Amino acid sequence: MKFTQYYLDCLSQASYLIGDEASGRAVVVDPRRDVAEYIADAEAAGLTIELVIETHFHADFLSGHLELAAATGAEIAYSSVASTEFASRALEDGERISLGRASDGAPSDGSQGSKGVALDILHTPGHTPESISIVVWEDGDDAEPYGVLTGDTLFIGDVGRPDLLSSVGVSRDELAESLYDSLHDKLLPLPDATRVFPAHGAGSACGKNLSTETSSTMAEQRRSNYALLAPDKATFIDLVTEGQPPAPDYFLYDAVLNRSERDLLDEHAAPTPLDLAAFDRAVATGAMIIDGRDPDAFASGHLDGSINVGLNGRYAEFAGSVVPSDVDIVLVVETGFETEAKNRLARIGFDRVVGCLADPIAVMVDNPARVRRASRMTASEFDARRADIDGLQLVDIRNPGEVALGTIDGAAAIPVGQLPGRIGELDPTAPTVVFCAGGYRSSVGASVLRQAGFDDVSDILGGHAAWTELHAAAS
Repeated sequence: MKFTQYYLDCLSQASYLIGDEASGRAVVVDPRRDVAEYIADAEAAGLTIELVIETHFHADFLSGHLELAAATGAEIAYSSVASTEFASRALEDGERISLGRASDGAPSDGSQGSKGVALDILHTPGHTPESISIVVWEDGDDAEPYGVLTGDTLFIGDVGRPDLLSSVGVSRDELAESLYDSLHDKLLPLPDATRVFPAHGAGSACGKNLSTETSSTMAEQRRSNYALLAPDKATFIDLVTEGQPPAPDYFLYDAVLNRSERDLLDEHAAPTPLDLAAFDRAVATGAMIIDGRDPDAFASGHLDGSINVGLNGRYAEFAGSVVPSDVDIVLVVETGFETEAKNRLARIGFDRVVGCLADPIAVMVDNPARVRRASRMTASEFDARRADIDGLQLVDIRNPGEVALGTIDGAAAIPVGQLPGRIGELDPTAPTVVFCAGGYRSSVGASVLRQAGFDDVSDILGGHAAWTELHAAAS
């Protein structure tokens, strides 16, 4: 068996290539939108990708099922309770997909015995109504399975949030009840040694307690996963519905787009280079500027009106959190990163990149009147100056679960993804200081406020962690 996990740190997203090296047949599960790596790896292993399986309608990224099907001729498959605008195969609960060959040498259709890699489909609704898990067998005749791909049903250390954004017409508690039944009736009966391979890890907004580990075993999850340790269904529902991080606005957009016909991504095409005049024309007609440089580089000089979302962090997620899905985008990045920036936005379906500013450093050097600096202060500088700032407006843009563990006295709590919609709660004339956990999100949030017309905005270098460390040392 060829089994490869692809883990995308910037979206905390896992996808999988599974193939039978004897028959040369393979499937890809939950692919990201830029699909060249799956195709290259399959070709190198002598495999043909015949099927693309989606464990559910993803909300946190735009999946690459259409791109992979177009490139390979593979069939697309979802749960039999899913409905798609494009042609897709309906997978029934309990269905077996055999990637090996039957005794006569012909590819097995799953209805006859065969040696080789096999996949069993389990309907595991709860995160969404159409969620499935996939039990993987190295050989269909094995006594125990190799592992299980759990999608967003079971994570390492957590379970999937009941996803109202992609489950219209189903209540949160109904989803949570289904999730409990799926876990206890379908996944927990699997043997202890069964490896667990989820669709997401730590950092994803699809759960609240995800581990940094990208795989586990059923035995370990029975022992340590707080949700699986709930003594009854009512307790489970309370546990999994409380304290979930706010979902970024783009989640609903992606959940709808993942079931729709849409344009395909050309991951090899670079965005159009724009001189300053063309760049200005795009901005004048409504395009938003996303500056993908590091926060410190952005602070030292950027074009007025830019929003800073650094490529070195969770670029697509936070761009999708603060930029609407229905606007044009112009990019500012260091030379050589233009295509990466475009493709990473495309991973959440943000395809309206109209171009990238050519040679941005030269443009800023030649046009100093267009350049703005961003104020960043250390935790000690903030402490020293705080008492002298009349009317200070302090904004904590971390998630509720982070804030609950401690914040800075007097801070208004507005998660960064909610900042554009709640900006009216803040005074644009007041001196404002923004902080997050470590300094990445605060640069995003501070730049959103400046772009909205706030005159005096700073953020705290090192964020709440630096401030906490400073006060711990002082005590």
